[in-house]
Amino acid sequence: MRLLLLAVLLTAAVPISARDRTPDVPPATPAGPPRTCLSLASIEETLVRSDRVIDFRTIGRRLYRVTLPQRCPGLGSERRFGYATSIGQLCAQDLITVLYVSGPTRGASCGLAPFQPVTLPADDFRYRNG
Repeated sequence: MRLLLLAVLLTAAVPISARDRTPDVPPATPAGPPRTCLSLASIEETLVRSDRVIDFRTIGRRLYRVTLPQRCPGLGSERRFGYATSIGQLCAQDLITVLYVSGPTRGASCGLAPFQPVTLPADDFRYRNG
């Protein structure tokens, strides 16, 4: 199997719970049952919202929010992460690693969580819902 290493520039993702909200994290409304995996080919863009929240926009402009089980140090400030997979999917049990802009240094590695389909408020300029 071929190991794919993908570095993804992220912007910022929002947690659904109120305790995780920050100014960069707009509230999200669940829009269906969570998914365990997303096909890498379907992911068009990611937006890192905080040390715990990442939004994924897929083909067709569907939005998925991942709220990490724990804070991932450096993720919110660097807004970049890498991951490795050999199956063409990014899954809830996979690890992401914070990537630093200042060089080849890698940061914390953190576990993902299920991909929750969401809608965002109409005034969130970074993403527009489908």
